[in-house]
Amino acid sequence: MTMASPRRPPYSAGDLVTGVTHVPPERRGRELPMQVSGRIVQVGSGWAGVDADKAYVWIRLASGREALALVKDIQKLPEQDARHRT
Repeated sequence: MTMASPRRPPYSAGDLVTGVTHVPPERRGRELPMQVSGRIVQVGSGWAGVDADKAYVWIRLASGREALALVKDIQKLPEQDARHRT
């Protein structure tokens, strides 16, 4: 039996990203998804492929707050955009 090598997350802490926040089902009546840009401060779970559709990151916004986003709903920005987005 051979062990498959674990897949690496597509993002790392410090990456500059943009996308839409994730709102868990229990908060959808009180909160709406919003467009965000910022730096990833924490990479969550979901990398083994079992629950990859729920893989998430936490993004630090310009305001200093953090927002939850699913990996499938964000994209990496070029670093030259950093001074305009964070």
